[in-house]
Amino acid sequence: MAELAPPDFRLYTSRSGPAAIGGRLRRLSERIDRDAGKLYAELGVRFEQRWFGVFNLLDLHGPLPVGELAAALGVSHVSVSQVRQALADAGLITWERDARDGRSRVLRLTGEGAELAARLAPVWRALAAAAVDLNAEADDALAGLERLETALDRASILERAKRLLE
Repeated sequence: MAELAPPDFRLYTSRSGPAAIGGRLRRLSERIDRDAGKLYAELGVRFEQRWFGVFNLLDLHGPLPVGELAAALGVSHVSVSQVRQALADAGLITWERDARDGRSRVLRLTGEGAELAARLAPVWRALAAAAVDLNAEADDALAGLERLETALDRASILERAKRLLE
């Protein structure tokens, strides 16, 4: 009897179609972040792509509370707090209690953070241009992502699955 070849698990998510949308989005995000990380490493810069949103907003707008950063980025307060700690550990930001709300923290770049932001500005411009090129080659994938976000705003995957289970 002939031996069966083992399944090719590398193709699992692409063969799963829409059922694997979350996994494919994570995989694409990880690929993009990994490549950006390689670029930083090649330039001799210790910077993690997951820091970019918080770091860039602080560079562009000055000190901001964690809650405003979370709202601007569309992520959880906890997510921003985790990035806050990593950036502080790297010496790139500092924080203080918000004078308006003692429970909140206002983040600001340190001098070292401001210097790094200036050094990374051309790198970020190159990454942004590369993203524009990638989006064009992918026939405006961003428009598809915007449609996906709008559909999720209408009804989450949780709501949709629960309806099907009723």
